[in-house]
Amino acid sequence: MPLLQITHHVVKQADNVATTTFSYLDKFRDFAVSFIPKLVGALILLLIGRWVIRKLIGILRKLVSAKEYDPSLETFVLSLAKVFMTILLFITIAGILGVDTTAFSALIVGAGVAIGSALNGTLGNFAGGVMMIIFKPFKVGDMIEAQSITGVVTEQGVFNTTVLTADNKTVFIPNGALSTGVITNYSTHGNLRVDLTMGISTNQDIDSAKKVAIEAMYSHPKVLKFPTPEVSVLRVADHIVYLAIRPYCAQPDYWNVYFGCTELVKNAWDKAHVEGPSTQRIAAN
Repeated sequence: MPLLQITHHVVKQADNVATTTFSYLDKFRDFAVSFIPKLVGALILLLIGRWVIRKLIGILRKLVSAKEYDPSLETFVLSLAKVFMTILLFITIAGILGVDTTAFSALIVGAGVAIGSALNGTLGNFAGGVMMIIFKPFKVGDMIEAQSITGVVTEQGVFNTTVLTADNKTVFIPNGALSTGVITNYSTHGNLRVDLTMGISTNQDIDSAKKVAIEAMYSHPKVLKFPTPEVSVLRVADHIVYLAIRPYCAQPDYWNVYFGCTELVKNAWDKAHVEGPSTQRIAAN
């Protein structure tokens, strides 16, 4: 009797195992029947999507190259577009496979907000760089005045603009501040006007002083003959007649003319006995 019970128990257990096995097989078959078409569709979408992304990136590269933007901006824009389209492709594939993409999308958005907050200044500089590269208020080689800095632009990057000042200092100006501030471009029209202010005493003949100053400016080899140098009365104050002395020159010669003409005019006035304001003040004392 015990042997029969044991045999019956073994047969029952075997039957349960077989039933469970067939149940799992049925579930696997049902899963395979429903999932395999999705998997095939996802693989097809992956292949087509990657092909489309390559084509779109190629078109975008041609468009950006045709505009002759900064190489670093071109690389960044193409990389950003590729990453964005790839993420969009994988989210679509995940949706086809039955994955809930709501939470996944929310996670990406949250990560993007966090990264944007952390890189607020950097993104502002990048946006400023993009705007200046597009609208081109200046180019490499131009002399500009911006953010209290005057110098020649040596490099225009995505995040910073590099300027070489007259005293041979390299200054890096963040593009965010540069794009929102006032930019004076001295090179837009080619030639530059050099603005000097020099004074003579009020008892001097203004016409003679102007004539001597103009002749002195013409003696400088870098001063242009056209437009012609100008000398005008700027203002009169404290026993001083302030004269606006305005020679013109090519952009690379700006500082050479600035300092050279200051010296030339002063020496010419001394030779012509044109008294400066210091003489008047000493006499008054």
